[in-house]
Amino acid sequence: MKVLILNGSPHPNGCTATALKEMQSVFTELGVETTFVTVGNKNIRGCISCNGCKEKKKCVFDDAVNELAPLFEQADGLVVGSPVYYGSPNGTLLSLLDRLFYSTAFSKHMKVGAAVVSCRRGGNTASFDVLNKYFTISGMPVASSTYWNQVHGFTAEDVKKDVEGLQTMRNLARNMTFLMKAIVDAKNAYGLPKVERGAFTRFPDGK
Repeated sequence: MKVLILNGSPHPNGCTATALKEMQSVFTELGVETTFVTVGNKNIRGCISCNGCKEKKKCVFDDAVNELAPLFEQADGLVVGSPVYYGSPNGTLLSLLDRLFYSTAFSKHMKVGAAVVSCRRGGNTASFDVLNKYFTISGMPVASSTYWNQVHGFTAEDVKKDVEGLQTMRNLARNMTFLMKAIVDAKNAYGLPKVERGAFTRFPDGK
């Protein structure tokens, strides 16, 4: 089992990283291989809808997005963590995810996704919802926990005192590991669900 963990905070040892590292420790205990990458401090521009990736088979902007693509392809699961800025995830992380999901042609079907958010006080559930949409549009089962996947605090030391939040992270990692293993077992036993393609909603007659 392999999990790619993306820290969307610019702080490699901040609040978001503290939550993600709590998950990483459980993954390690359970024998899951993890790759932890801090992306919130990188210079990543947004998608310009050029569709150059369809020809090049990678994003035309050769940065962290193209570096992460093979790690994502090889992973059984993806954990995305973000601080909350103005009631929304970090803009750098959103730019990365837009391009990472759009520019990669490999199937994400049945890879397990988990979103984690960190905030001082509010905006957590709104940010959580935004991140989960990357998974649900891609056929990725979403791992859940014993509460919404969030921690609270203004500093990493604050987050370490959020005992319920850290408990939520540990339970999330356990649930995610179980789900990834169950999907592998099901795939080996009777294959993955059929995916239909081709239908595309449009109303050229304006009706």
